[in-house]
Amino acid sequence: MEVNPFSAEVIASISHPGESKHFSLSEAKQVLPVLQKLTRSAAQDLAPLQDQMSCLLDCDPRQESLREQFEQIVRKWISQVQRLGLRVSGLWEVGFDTGDGYLCWRHPELRLAYFQHYEEIFSLRRPLGQVIEEDQPEWAYQ
Repeated sequence: MEVNPFSAEVIASISHPGESKHFSLSEAKQVLPVLQKLTRSAAQDLAPLQDQMSCLLDCDPRQESLREQFEQIVRKWISQVQRLGLRVSGLWEVGFDTGDGYLCWRHPELRLAYFQHYEEIFSLRRPLGQVIEEDQPEWAYQ
């Protein structure tokens, strides 16, 4: 018997795409397993397409169909992630808005371990422990 990873709190947090939501660290940790499952599934769906595309020349007519399938999978993933109230920064890169910036996660990371302020780019994200120690933000203690 499989345990349902979708708690009532996670289900209640599902929103319309583009609807903003602020997360505390504990709320983000509750949503993370759902995000990981959605992302793992999409990444597994993309892997064979990427393999096929890499074996074809750019001018091969089959590339068009593969690109369309690739785009469809990515668009579906983006929509699902946005419905959770999250911000997509790039392929498999996601931010949980805290009101001060974003708790950052990238597939296949196992946990939320990074933070970036609004004005920063994803690649310059900082270790979460350092941000909590230095700034003592409210969202870390709610």
